[in-house]
Amino acid sequence: MDPLLLLKAVILGVVEGLTEFLPVSSTGHLILAGDLLNFNDERGKLFEIVIQSGAILAVCWEYRARIIRVLLGLPSERWAQRFVINVAVAFLPLAILGLLFGKAIKANLFNAPTVATTFIVGGLIILWAERRQHRVRVSEVEDLSLFDAMKLGLAQACALIPGVSRSGATIIGGLFFGLSRRAATEFSFFLAIPTLLAATAYQLYKERALLSFDDVGMWAAGFVAAFISAFIAVRGLLRYISTHDFTIFAWYRIAFGIVVLLTWHYGVIAWSDG
Repeated sequence: MDPLLLLKAVILGVVEGLTEFLPVSSTGHLILAGDLLNFNDERGKLFEIVIQSGAILAVCWEYRARIIRVLLGLPSERWAQRFVINVAVAFLPLAILGLLFGKAIKANLFNAPTVATTFIVGGLIILWAERRQHRVRVSEVEDLSLFDAMKLGLAQACALIPGVSRSGATIIGGLFFGLSRRAATEFSFFLAIPTLLAATAYQLYKERALLSFDDVGMWAAGFVAAFISAFIAVRGLLRYISTHDFTIFAWYRIAFGIVVLLTWHYGVIAWSDG
């Protein structure tokens, strides 16, 4: 395999893993990283979908005990049944809207100016969320109501716009809806499992003509890089939010968005513009 291609795969895997579960938008970062690495063609876009499975596995491994407990309790335990129903309900808005508008969104919004703008707007929303009074109504994921799950699902659906951040929309939406930081963050992790699995399976089927055995090594490198970096990011975020808020991510989004807009406007970097 081409060593340069393998290096690109590892870099993109790390970008996916580090950004998937932080409120900074993995899709936005992958679009920008793909531009910088000249790996943003159809093959590159398929690769970005494939390596999501590495990030999913990291969450499943981190929460393996709780996931097993839910599965074992599903036939008879009400709390387990409610948990699964809540995740399923929260998953539906993004799935439905994605099927309806996903193609149009990718055709018109997957570009650097859009990503940079949503980075900045998302950062401002996080600052607003952190500066308003936060009243905790739900402290544990298991305490979520069906209505809570529906609201969080609608919040996650905003992430169809690249740069918004799936995890960020769910977490910050959770803060607005009265969830504790940990409950909002953990629910975004659990909600990622069916969301990313469905997106990966759908795109693999849709783009099956692009699948090639020659790309297995590249996929494997990206998968492993995504798994390791996502595992580190998930554990790090849980430790971080125990004593900090999300303000640092807001300022990062704003600063990064401004840099991308300026370099795009002045032609310093040849970002994609649609």
